[in-house]
Amino acid sequence: MNLAIRGIDSSQVKWNNEGSFLNNAHKDLKTDYIIANPPFNVSDYSGDLLKKDGRWQYGTPPTGNANYAWIQHFIYHLAPNGQAGFVLAKGSLTSNTSGEGDIRKNLIEAGLVDCIVNLPAKLFLNTQIPASLWFMSRNRSHKKYRDKTKEILFIDARKMGHLINRRTRILSKDDIKLIVNTYHGWQNIDGIYEDIKGFCNAASIDRIKELDYVLTPGRYVGLADEKDDFNFIERFTNLKAEFAEQLKEETILNKRISANLKKININE
Repeated sequence: MNLAIRGIDSSQVKWNNEGSFLNNAHKDLKTDYIIANPPFNVSDYSGDLLKKDGRWQYGTPPTGNANYAWIQHFIYHLAPNGQAGFVLAKGSLTSNTSGEGDIRKNLIEAGLVDCIVNLPAKLFLNTQIPASLWFMSRNRSHKKYRDKTKEILFIDARKMGHLINRRTRILSKDDIKLIVNTYHGWQNIDGIYEDIKGFCNAASIDRIKELDYVLTPGRYVGLADEKDDFNFIERFTNLKAEFAEQLKEETILNKRISANLKKININE
């Protein structure tokens, strides 16, 4: 239905009661592009039955969380020049539980991670879990693009978007355009790109190693430069005047308290 309402051909979609892990319906498929929004942090994906699965080329994912199983499932089905983009829980960027950190390290060292985008909260109607976008590529030195094998692009979009109600945030067309243009500007041979504090950074693999292969964009983009409009004389004058008013008010209150205390007769 999701594909149909967007006018995308769904003729190759196969209903699978057992799920993609137990029943890999497209075993021999190698595709150029993968776009996916797998369920976050699935704990009952039958991982205990799949410990020796051929898709786990970068490490066996934990049986209690399918995040890194999904990642390797997508990579397994990529063609030699294939690219994948998918949504995962933000925790997948830092988790070291049950070997997930080792798998992430292997993915990075294999040159598969292309770009990570931190998303703002409240984008999804069915969960409040913070999410991130992962972009992976089988061939990051493809002649179609500039050689990106020695770095990963990080984009921190947590402050982007606007609330349409108390629980729901959406990204505007301009927000999406900025993220897209930043990625393509970094990726394309003739693209224009520069690091922007607080928003984007093309971090070297060496830098990522220094941070123990953590992929949280905030670790790399830093804090945005903010204009410092602080005027000491003006601020000091205002605080001094405010303090003087508070002293006057304190004097008045003390007099009232003393007067009321005198009215109390403790002998009664």
